[in-house]
Amino acid sequence: MHRALRRRAVVAAAALPLAVLAGCSSGGSGDGTTEITFLTSNDAPNPETAEALAAAFEEEHPDVSVTVEIRPGGTEGDNLVKTRLSTGEMADVFYYNSGSLLQALNPDSTLVDLSDQEWVGSLTEEFVPTVSTDAGTYGAPLGASFAGGIVYNKPLYEELGLEIPETWDEFMANNETIAAEGDGVAPVIQTYGETWTSQLFVLGDFANVLAVDPEWADQYTAHERSYAEEPALLGFEHQQEVAEAGYFNEDFPSATFPDGARMVAEGEGAHYPMLSSVIQTILQNTPDAVDDIGFFALPAQDAEHTQATIWQPNALYVPRSTEGAELEAAKELVAFANSEAGCEIQNELLPPAGPYAGTCEVLDSAPPLLDDIQAYFDAGKAANALEFSSPVKGPNLEKVTVEVGSGIKTAQEAAEFYDQDVENQARQLGLEGW
Repeated sequence: MHRALRRRAVVAAAALPLAVLAGCSSGGSGDGTTEITFLTSNDAPNPETAEALAAAFEEEHPDVSVTVEIRPGGTEGDNLVKTRLSTGEMADVFYYNSGSLLQALNPDSTLVDLSDQEWVGSLTEEFVPTVSTDAGTYGAPLGASFAGGIVYNKPLYEELGLEIPETWDEFMANNETIAAEGDGVAPVIQTYGETWTSQLFVLGDFANVLAVDPEWADQYTAHERSYAEEPALLGFEHQQEVAEAGYFNEDFPSATFPDGARMVAEGEGAHYPMLSSVIQTILQNTPDAVDDIGFFALPAQDAEHTQATIWQPNALYVPRSTEGAELEAAKELVAFANSEAGCEIQNELLPPAGPYAGTCEVLDSAPPLLDDIQAYFDAGKAANALEFSSPVKGPNLEKVTVEVGSGIKTAQEAAEFYDQDVENQARQLGLEGW
């Protein structure tokens, strides 16, 4: 299957710009074939995955033809999705975010309710709220979830006799041991050459915030909570504490994300506060080290509050503008993506960095890091990242976390600055209470 699919993807991809420029629309052909469109984002491997799904689906459904369209990512892509939905020109199936960005699309009025589909019963309880409203369920997951926390080098832990920390004090004690006995190993890897990587001390701590204050996300959205006070302040404070202890790698201001992945894989660094999707970079660049990589949640002050912060996968949606035979074909394509054949494609082209949120299952050959993450789900100690509960995220978080890690701002100063950043963004969104 896969060799043929890859060959078709290359040919189809070459023709995509012409197809998009021509404004391909769904409908019927003269030979009775139902034609539908499938819109995905341009970041790899999404186009290849969409082409593979389309080709395999057409093999099972010879009476349906699927044209894959590619959109840009980021704000430009968000605006394109909103425009096409508002004008009734959206593709018959489209790939987009779950969580608060989905809610901004007004799904009750723009999307088809898919709650009667068979695959809905397989969705995890953590994923369902990210694609649903009180009126319906609108999305099917494509790809797996991933976690934010500490990616660590297991052989180093074994060599130094370290245990997985369940509290922040235990984590800092491990760092002290590594600094004293690790023969030059950096206790904590930071990679500010790519500033987005600096945010994990704060973003990865959100599940712990929620464990302390379950209403925090709703009250934050209503402007009744802030980062300048506990429990959310602790993420900034922990980053400052690690920096002031001198536990970072010496080249942290210039090191990049691939550098960090290599360092933890090769044991040059013990801990990398990062998304578990880093395992995909390790698979590509240092595959022999994959079994040496483990994961644990950023420790909270108290062990009872330590939870893994989870990012849910994006999803497939069907717009209300799709009707008739095209609507039935679109639903069948969404279901196919979550069938055994579709899951096989996902496992090959979208290597999971966490548990799946629907029908697909992680293969036995998956990296051991996934077992570490699954353990948090099994223990009921996992919670979604803030972006799945609130639309409020200031654009300058990575700037201030770099400043905290670099000793330019204190945790308190950074949190207060970020609260102002958040306030400006919330006003732009027109949220009540701001």
